[in-house]
Amino acid sequence: MKSILFTLILLLSTLFLVSFNLKSSANIEKGWPVKDKLTPADWVFPQSGTEVCRWFFFNSACRPFGMVNLSPDTRTGGDWENGYLYNDTKIRCFSHVHGWQLYGVAVMPFTGEPKGNLGMNAYQSDFSHADEEIHPGYHKVVLNTYGVTAELTSTLRVGMHRYTFPVDAVSGIYFDLGSVLMDSISYSSVKKISPTQLQGYAVMAPTSRRPKPFTVYFVAEFNKPLTEFGGWVKGKNLTDIKDEVSGKNAGAWVRFGKDKTPLMMKVAISYTSIENAGKNMEGELPHWDFEKVVNESRDDWNQWLGKIEVKTKDAKLKTRFYTDLWHSLLGRRIVSDLDGSYCDNTGPQTLIKKVRCDSDGKPLFSHHNFDALWGAHWSINLLWSIAYPKVMDEFCNTMVDMYHDGGMISRGPSGGKNGVRNHLI
Repeated sequence: MKSILFTLILLLSTLFLVSFNLKSSANIEKGWPVKDKLTPADWVFPQSGTEVCRWFFFNSACRPFGMVNLSPDTRTGGDWENGYLYNDTKIRCFSHVHGWQLYGVAVMPFTGEPKGNLGMNAYQSDFSHADEEIHPGYHKVVLNTYGVTAELTSTLRVGMHRYTFPVDAVSGIYFDLGSVLMDSISYSSVKKISPTQLQGYAVMAPTSRRPKPFTVYFVAEFNKPLTEFGGWVKGKNLTDIKDEVSGKNAGAWVRFGKDKTPLMMKVAISYTSIENAGKNMEGELPHWDFEKVVNESRDDWNQWLGKIEVKTKDAKLKTRFYTDLWHSLLGRRIVSDLDGSYCDNTGPQTLIKKVRCDSDGKPLFSHHNFDALWGAHWSINLLWSIAYPKVMDEFCNTMVDMYHDGGMISRGPSGGKNGVRNHLI
């Protein structure tokens, strides 16, 4: 598995992923640990490939195959050249889903009077790479327009935010659920459940490659009580709002009292229900220890990347290899909940089903948006089969479930539905 031949196979399998002109031979030049102490995650250069990017390509605060793919968006409104692009100078939002034809749950910290109803062009923020730090599973950036330092990390299904606001500022967060991300949202809803919790959902409109609408549900929790809740629908502020905002292009904002301590937020998602989003949070992130999640994410990445050991004195080659491998492991997302629930969209109605479980009720595998079996010359099924057989097993089990659900093995599934073109077994 560590042979030169295997390394060459993996390099050929993943080399197409890199298009960024590496200005650094490794993260060593960015003040990281000395060379002989670098772990596999230290060799990853996350900005690689982001000069010309796709929606699903760059995800910083993400676990391997994570359902949550939390990262900043500098552009929105399409699959190609959208998401995070290195040469842009403004951040529009932080969204939690950057998958194959999947998107949703955009948030953005702010100060001053709320203007979420005016759209992202009105509230986006300037930023600089000089104030940015990115490692696998962690993203830190300063939103210069607001003077807010934003830090992001995640578990598999829960995004975690830590915002440090100016001392004299009233802190706020937009939940711009109805805005266009990769594509449009047909309907969205946000509801205040308590002073420290919101919940809601956003319905992704059909796309050419995902022919059915698909819903992402969320539960958001704060480490301090909010003092104000407001919102908008179709660009119009709601003046007589109580605890819920729903409709086309609906969004909400929350504000908190002045406080020197960082504002923290957890956002759990699910593709099956709000209830399951809450269970995902309870099971994966019941605490508020941000550094613990960052360290666990780093350990997780090192475990996955460390399955393949590269021995070379060529720092640029080593950086390229582990960066490509990191991109590969960001790939076909987990789409089932912690309890194994998943969305079956193969028939005329959306159904919620569950994967097979052991005698203790624990799921035997996770559902994924898997790589197609055809076209092995440009997919990376060889990588899964050799280095990550458990992942390949989960892909195959997902395929079998989709066959039982819809009578076909999908060419490229998204949203619990077969892809544009399907192949009969």
